[in-house]
Amino acid sequence: MLVPMTSTMESPNASSVGTGEAATLEGFLSGIATRAFRFAETGLRHREDARDVVQDAMTKMLAYRDRPASEWTPLFWSILRSRIVDAQRRGVLRLRWLSPHGDEQQSVDWTDPGADPSRSHEGQEAWQHIVAALRRLPRRQREAFGLRIFEELDVATTARAMGCSEGAVKTHLSRAREALQKQLEDFR
Repeated sequence: MLVPMTSTMESPNASSVGTGEAATLEGFLSGIATRAFRFAETGLRHREDARDVVQDAMTKMLAYRDRPASEWTPLFWSILRSRIVDAQRRGVLRLRWLSPHGDEQQSVDWTDPGADPSRSHEGQEAWQHIVAALRRLPRRQREAFGLRIFEELDVATTARAMGCSEGAVKTHLSRAREALQKQLEDFR
């Protein structure tokens, strides 16, 4: 069972693996779907491409159903990261981000719909600045930042997912933080 990707899905705080709720691969995929979509959308800059890549990564994960649940997180992020890179290399994007309509009209609204309008607007504006700054980062820095900060994976798990050393993860993360601080200086 694969999870349909919609913009109305709730984002869990942590994956359900290990909580006793759902120690199945389907439960794991359901718990990580929204976060994976956000990660893919940031890297690909297009919602439909992100949905396709996440769905492809989830389908690939089905082959690893018999692996221990403790291996699913780094394995999934590694597969997803590879799928994003593959999509970028194949030119699946076809320069959609250069279209006259731009991504801004299609961006995901992650703000609280119950918040007052001024706070909602400020949250959307802040997120747009963050996403724009993330998109300007080199791919490896963006991946390290997303996995370590947004997904809260530890250094070892991030290194396995990215296929590099723990030291490389720390270097990419440090450089990403420095670049983001410079880019977002005026916005603060």
